[in-house]
Amino acid sequence: MSASTPRPPGLPDLPVTFRPTRTRVVLLTVGVAMFVVITAVAMVLENLGPGERTSFVFVALLFFGVLALLSRPRVTTDVTGVTVVNITRTRRLAWAEILRVNLRAGDPWVFLDLSDGTSMPVLGIQPGIAREQAIRDARTLRALVDFHGSGVNGATENS
Repeated sequence: MSASTPRPPGLPDLPVTFRPTRTRVVLLTVGVAMFVVITAVAMVLENLGPGERTSFVFVALLFFGVLALLSRPRVTTDVTGVTVVNITRTRRLAWAEILRVNLRAGDPWVFLDLSDGTSMPVLGIQPGIAREQAIRDARTLRALVDFHGSGVNGATENS
């Protein structure tokens, strides 16, 4: 991107973070509720010893940890590129590495076509609970890639 390139109208200022907010709220709420209920059951049951109570609380923490891990995905953009945080992996990409942003009908999340010939899932934009928001986020990410990247974005979206 050169200094003389005009900024398209409606393009957000960087940094921008995309994440499936509703999904995250549901997962964390269910995680907290499960932790509270399982811990309460462990404390209320009279026939449990200290080790068994600890086991109940440990299992509740384990459930919460898994749900918190599932709520982790996000995509953060800044002037130098894109950081994709999926469930267990984080990858940093320069703008020029991203050739295309795809969200086709039926896709569970956005996919990035990369300059090395691979495709990368981006779980931070997923149409599961909030389809319209995911479509807006995919379009915004596509516009950011077009503006900051190589400009060779022939992205398609059939949704």
